Amino acid sequence: MPDKDFCRFAFPANTFKGGTVIEGNPVHASSARSGLLYALCGFALLSAGDAVIKSIAGAWPGTAVAALRYSIGALGLGTLLYLKEGRQGFALPMPKVQILRGFAVAMATICFFLSIFVMPLAEATAIGFTSPMITAVLSAIFLHERTNVTKWTATFIAFGGVLLIMRPNVAELGWVALLPLAAAMSMALLMIGNRAVAGAGTPILMQFLVASLAVPFILTAAILGHFSGVAALHIGMPDWTIVARCAVVAVTASFAHWLIFMATTRASAADIAPMTYVQLLMALALGILVFGDWPDMTSLAGSAIIIASGLLLWRTSRA
Repeated sequence: MPDKDFCRFAFPANTFKGGTVIEGNPVHASSARSGLLYALCGFALLSAGDAVIKSIAGAWPGTAVAALRYSIGALGLGTLLYLKEGRQGFALPMPKVQILRGFAVAMATICFFLSIFVMPLAEATAIGFTSPMITAVLSAIFLHERTNVTKWTATFIAFGGVLLIMRPNVAELGWVALLPLAAAMSMALLMIGNRAVAGAGTPILMQFLVASLAVPFILTAAILGHFSGVAALHIGMPDWTIVARCAVVAVTASFAHWLIFMATTRASAADIAPMTYVQLLMALALGILVFGDWPDMTSLAGSAIIIASGLLLWRTSRA
């Protein structure tokens, strides 16, 4: 699923006029360029992972795919945390907020996986890009952060783009077309949780906690779906290729986050934020080349509006 807010909220940095500062140290132009390249590769890899997940559509339920993907991810991150920090590295600071983060990422993953099973990858990804705008609104409501007319304007513009994309999908799919919007809202809730626990532990601990705490929620959803009587949610024995694809996504997603982290050590998060839109371009290209999903002009217009609102929000954040 789209992780476009990861660099901005997990690894904040500052900028100054005429250059870039990372924790008070000026960054040379060559280093900043390498940071942009790291970010480009990281965000492109996330879209490639989404395409791998979409390739499982019809072969195994989205809830089961999400459960297996995060179980593998949590096991891998836990092993890495143990090797790096030992038993003392495992902690649970601010448990209530950590549980909220786990629930949020579980809902975001389930909704996004289910959405790309039934919708074109580019359209679901584009709607997911509304999460920064939703985050700005939720931050004003729950964290009492200052907001302004520009942020509200960007939010309304973005949802105008969402309506353009969703209009034909709602007519064809019904309520299922709302899944990517639910995923975006859940991601925004995760970002609020990330802000609340910022500095409470190492980045790898925070990644491990959000993955491991998401697993029980996703497993519960998968089990409920299995016994719901809905044929599409029945969990049978998966083919080995499905397990392999889930493992690939778990590994590549962690590697993508590492690339994004490395990007923020070379360039400011504000500078690399626009690189998140590489995800949308990759999703568009992979949707056409791999799945034959050619977007219509309405969907392209809606995507362009969402990108414009995101860039407006980004520009305001730098002012």
